[in-house]
Amino acid sequence: MLLKYFYDQKLAHASYLVGCQKTKEAVVVDPGRDVEQYLEMAEREGLKLTAVAETHIHADYVSGARELADRVGTKLYLSDEGPAEWKYQYASNYDSQLVKDGDVFQIGNIKFEVLHTPGHTPESISFLLTDQGGGADEPMGIFTGDFVFVGSIGRPDLLEEAAGIKGSAEAGARQLYHSVERFKQLPDYLQVWPAHGAGSACGKGLGAIPSSTVGYEKRFNPALQFKEETSFVHYILADQPEAPKYFAVMKRVNKEGPRVLGETKRPGFLDIGWLSSVVNDEMVLDLSPSAEFAEAHVPGTINIPLSMLAAWAGWLVDYEQTVYLIAAESQLSEAMRVLHKIGIDQVQGGFEKSKVQESGLASERYVSSSPEELAPRIEAGDVRLIDVRSDSEWNASHIPQAEHYFLGHLVDQLSELKTSQTVVVQCQSAARSAIAASIMQASGFDVINLAGGFQAWKEAGLATTSIQAVSCGTAGSSTCS
Repeated sequence: MLLKYFYDQKLAHASYLVGCQKTKEAVVVDPGRDVEQYLEMAEREGLKLTAVAETHIHADYVSGARELADRVGTKLYLSDEGPAEWKYQYASNYDSQLVKDGDVFQIGNIKFEVLHTPGHTPESISFLLTDQGGGADEPMGIFTGDFVFVGSIGRPDLLEEAAGIKGSAEAGARQLYHSVERFKQLPDYLQVWPAHGAGSACGKGLGAIPSSTVGYEKRFNPALQFKEETSFVHYILADQPEAPKYFAVMKRVNKEGPRVLGETKRPGFLDIGWLSSVVNDEMVLDLSPSAEFAEAHVPGTINIPLSMLAAWAGWLVDYEQTVYLIAAESQLSEAMRVLHKIGIDQVQGGFEKSKVQESGLASERYVSSSPEELAPRIEAGDVRLIDVRSDSEWNASHIPQAEHYFLGHLVDQLSELKTSQTVVVQCQSAARSAIAASIMQASGFDVINLAGGFQAWKEAGLATTSIQAVSCGTAGSSTCS
């Protein structure tokens, strides 16, 4: 048997190619949309990619299952568990086998046994793998998808938080408890191969180690230490990271079937003459580092540096709107790959950064000022301070005069912020607030970015407070309860 591990750092997504070296067949488990990597690996190892096995309808990236079925005719092994609204709608168009708990299928001499492990989602399944080609009659590992991670488990609140299915969070948490109890009955020696690592929003506290064992997780995974359902439910629903709003879009796309990209050429650079017209009507993302964008940019453009694109494009881009990019020549291909992975398919092309600079269209800038410079103005109320960090960061500590507007929701809340005052935007380090500064400036605000962010503010010895000290009537203190 051959097992190959693929990891997308930007999305913290893990996928796997499993090959039977005797029959020269291979399957990909939980593939991403950039399927060339699997096809190239299969060819390199002398294998034919014949199947895809998917643990659930993913929320954080576009699945490559349909792409592979369309491109090379792979058979699809997809969950048939869960309610009717979470069935794969495109499966009947391809060679597919819908599987339930206890079902078994073979890829060459490799046996896959299906376990229904609901909780993260109702249709979630895991795959026990047995290498019969090597003479084994017991499984060696389990592909857990978004069920069990290294050091954590999948969150059960995404359907409610991102997709708006009321009441599903607690129901999912209770399902998850029973799935965990079943997991604990598995042999300790089984290897655990999850679909995500550290940085994923599909759970809290994920480890950065690529794999684990059932026995290790039973001993050290905090979510596996509960012996009583109610306590587990309280634990798993508390302090989860914000659910990116694009997750609801991904659920729909992966259920209905994403558009097949094929081997068509991706859009390239456009004539600079088009930029002035599209910036007024469409979304133009500038991928420059924030310091460069602050010094000179095209009015009306939004800055999401390429290094932050995967994390924030899904929050901030309107999926129904046409998108253009301002990028260096070396950035365009990677940016398109990242955007396609999270389902942003309306990208019409880019404008080369060097030509934008030469054109003179980059006529706008914004300033960054230090905590020491801004503190007197903030304290006097001469400026309006907006903290764009997460709820957990805000709750732990923040500047007393700040109002809390999480970056991921900022676009939808701009009408609440209309003001004639200069707005100071702030995050932990000034990276996220730089994105916020571009959004607010493009909407007509006079903005300043707090240099060094909250960390620099604390290091300067300036005043901070916590959510417990903030009145629930304070503007922006939406985290009060």
